[in-house]
Amino acid sequence: MANDASSVKPYSQEGGKKEQVADMFNNISGTYDLLNRFMTLGIDTIWRKKAIRALRPLKPQYILDVATGTGDFALESLHILNPKKIIGVDISEGMLRVARDKIEKKGLQDRIEVQLGDSENLPFDNEVFDAVTVAFGVRNFEDLEKGLRDIRRVIRPGGKAIILELSNPSAFPIKQLFNFYFNKITPAMGRLISKDNRAYRYLPESVAKFPDGSRFAEITKRVGFTDCRVRPQTFGFCTIYECLR
Repeated sequence: MANDASSVKPYSQEGGKKEQVADMFNNISGTYDLLNRFMTLGIDTIWRKKAIRALRPLKPQYILDVATGTGDFALESLHILNPKKIIGVDISEGMLRVARDKIEKKGLQDRIEVQLGDSENLPFDNEVFDAVTVAFGVRNFEDLEKGLRDIRRVIRPGGKAIILELSNPSAFPIKQLFNFYFNKITPAMGRLISKDNRAYRYLPESVAKFPDGSRFAEITKRVGFTDCRVRPQTFGFCTIYECLR
């Protein structure tokens, strides 16, 4: 299995992955939350909460949520951790519009701010955040090492990156069930609900190529994180990575 997730692109092998990912999320932003809940049977909400709770001992006051999407992770982080400020960045304006609507409806504009930004070229000074969170986003980076290195750059010494990402189960028969679901059922649901068939074929392809588990931990250490705890969830469908700055 290849380790180079950057070679998997949503629409075409021609052109950059970053631009295609932005286009893809702009296309599916209106149905993204519905499809997420449906495809994971709601288990993704449990994964998110467990990932965020890993930051409780740190008591972070300034958090950056990278690839913030529709803002669910940032909103849940605010609820669980009660920091002073969360800033979310994403390359999809369509997803950010959904996030802003949620934030405004809850009256949380003074606590959560979202902005357009490149996850691999973060528009922030060095060592300004207590923690960085990424939920289901690093798989979409064009250059994984560059993105992780920039995430580390903006975290204060002693801070953490909490990364939640889909994984590839290895145990029989979970692996076979996972592959059937994500290669057959998921694209069909995506085509039916979002009208963007290619976007939901990209999902299983990008997961299959992603260097999960210990391979991902090795990459985080290569870019300068001092430690990375690997916590598989739900038979290995998903993994929480706790990366210490």
